Amino acid sequence: MAAQRAAGGGAHGRPRATAAAMGGAGLLLLGLLIVLLQAAPAVQCLRSAESRSNSLKIVGSILFPVKVYVKLDHSSPHILCVTNRLRNSELIDPVFRWNGPSGYLSSANSSVQISPTGTLILGHFRSDLSGVYTCSLVYKLIAAQPDKRLTIKYHIYAYSDPQYYYELTVQYHAAPCNSFHNTSFGRALLQILSKLVADLSCEVSLIKSECHHVKMQRGGLQSEMFFKFSVTCLDTENNKLCRQSACDKPHRLHKAKDLIERFFKREVEIRKKSTEPLPEIYYIEGTLQMVWVDRCYPGYGINAVRHPDCPECCVICSPRSYNPSNGIHCLQCDTSLIYGATTC
Repeated sequence: MAAQRAAGGGAHGRPRATAAAMGGAGLLLLGLLIVLLQAAPAVQCLRSAESRSNSLKIVGSILFPVKVYVKLDHSSPHILCVTNRLRNSELIDPVFRWNGPSGYLSSANSSVQISPTGTLILGHFRSDLSGVYTCSLVYKLIAAQPDKRLTIKYHIYAYSDPQYYYELTVQYHAAPCNSFHNTSFGRALLQILSKLVADLSCEVSLIKSECHHVKMQRGGLQSEMFFKFSVTCLDTENNKLCRQSACDKPHRLHKAKDLIERFFKREVEIRKKSTEPLPEIYYIEGTLQMVWVDRCYPGYGINAVRHPDCPECCVICSPRSYNPSNGIHCLQCDTSLIYGATTC
């Protein structure tokens, strides 16, 4: 790579074109896009009317609070007001009473369902619904016996999937740094990459672009453009799209990475076979880097030790912790008394 860069376009024994030939770089990119789109199998994400089953049932314990994780804007599992032992017993005249972070729970609330057998379902779960929930159970095992009383505690946490993406950096030999050709080329490159991954329901965004003068090994100065992009995929689950593995968000993101890598690889291959002069602006072989990045919403974080049953989830920060930015961890804060704190 150093030899190619030091030659400033002469690494292939061909003269470099002037800025007037910059349009050739755009045509080369467009041609590469057409070739890759024709070769790549289409990934279709079809709408599905089938909703996720909420058949999971959570049983309580009198020994410790049971942790329950509910995805934002989804319904909770069925949360039972019994222990494993009582679940298999006949209860006479049972009375169930649920309390949450804001007090007594009733089915009169549109987001709360409590069945006659005391099962709790929380709908359209929000961050502010996170907290401690208790169910008080009064029952008899034998009609002649006095009432028995039991209190079961749950810690219910909102969570979301990590907002992961690829961060893409790449360098191009450029026109002089004050040339408008560099800006025009950056816009064209963004459009090409965006079209390349559009069928995967993915998006490419330009984070920044900078032009620098680079002193080459045993050579003079040359202008180079440093581009940084983000590659993200839409959350198809929230948009009621297909549930197939081909539409899984990480799967589509990896396919987008593969398409982009093939794009730059093909650009080098075509340029090496061409007898035409190098365009003013061209990709510098070996400079493409794609790094996987995880992030959580402010007020959420990943903690596999604290939440072993949801180790890769962005779980709402508990009291005495906070996350002020799109990081991936909740930080300690002894003065924070709420769930989902973003300040300390």
